[in-house]
Amino acid sequence: MYKVGNMNKVTFPNACQLMRWHFHPMGFEASMDAPGSMIARLFDRVSGETLIAIAGIPCATVMNAADVERIIEAVEDELESFVPPLSLRA
Repeated sequence: MYKVGNMNKVTFPNACQLMRWHFHPMGFEASMDAPGSMIARLFDRVSGETLIAIAGIPCATVMNAADVERIIEAVEDELESFVPPLSLRA
């Protein structure tokens, strides 16, 4: 992180690293799909199987901590609302 005024800022790759740490042991990857949005994917690190993928999450190339937290909350909300198909339920 680097400081701009009184706010901590983090670049998109560093924000992705923070999110990887947050979601560990699940795998997390993200990429910008437009100048102001990203696609995020949570996956099983052993099998590589995608648990959820979310497109259109608002983001920027440089974000503050509140932006990163908002993205984490959006991914967690999507994960909580996910109901796997019957074929994937134990």
